[in-house]
Amino acid sequence: MTDKELDERVNRAVDNFMQGYGCCQSVVAAFADLYGLDDTLAKKIAAGFGGGVGRLRMMCGAVSGIVMLVGLDCGQTEGSDREGKSACYKVVQDLLAQSKAENGSVICAEILGLKGYEKAHASYVASERTAEYYKSRPCAAKVESAARIFANYLKSKQ
Repeated sequence: MTDKELDERVNRAVDNFMQGYGCCQSVVAAFADLYGLDDTLAKKIAAGFGGGVGRLRMMCGAVSGIVMLVGLDCGQTEGSDREGKSACYKVVQDLLAQSKAENGSVICAEILGLKGYEKAHASYVASERTAEYYKSRPCAAKVESAARIFANYLKSKQ
C-alpha cells in the first residue's frame, strides 16, 4: 500500500467522523475493507465504542478502533494459540503506547478534560453534532491520530 493510499484512509477516517460517525466507527470503517468487512458491518461492529465505550468516557473510541483493527490484522483464531495471542497483545500495547504519547491519554474523559463521575458519565444521549461541538472537541484530531498510527503500523509491515 502506498503512502498516498494510507493517507487517503486517514482522511477517510476524519471524513467519517465529520459526517457524524463515532470515533471508533470512523477509524474502523476507514480500513475495514482490507479485512473483508463492508462499510456498514464495520460501522455496526464499532458503534457501541463511541464516547469512550457507550459514552461512559472510558477508553477513547478512536483508540478502541486501533484495537479492533489490530485484532482483524493479526488476532489469533485458535483458542490455544498463546503465541499468536501474545503477538497480538504486543502490537496493541505498542500502538496504544504511541497513542498515549501523542495524545496524553487513551482515556476519553481525560482527553476531553472531564473530571468527576457526573461529568464523565453524564448521559447515554449522544451529543448533537453542531459547529460548536466540533470546535469544542479534540475528537477529529484523535481520530486522525489513531488512523495514522494504524496506517503507519501497516506501512511498517511492508
